Amino acid sequence: MDIGTIVLYIVIGLVVGVLARMVIPNTGGMSWVLTIVLGIVGALVGGWLAGAVWPDTEGVDWIASILVAAILVFIASRMGTARTTT
Repeated sequence: MDIGTIVLYIVIGLVVGVLARMVIPNTGGMSWVLTIVLGIVGALVGGWLAGAVWPDTEGVDWIASILVAAILVFIASRMGTARTTT
């Protein structure tokens, strides 16, 4: 893995994280750094899942990445809300 690949994952994670954050309302003031990290994780896991299910992932991997990142953003936002209200 070279520096170009790492930068590519960060850029894809940024896009996927922002899209996931737009899908999930009321994120409870989640930081943009956490959004990017969850976007990167969502892109990696979603791309892997799409590749495991469908042999040709053209377009499906983006949808899977956004869905996985949205689920992660939802979970993280609810965990943050639960911590701040108690």
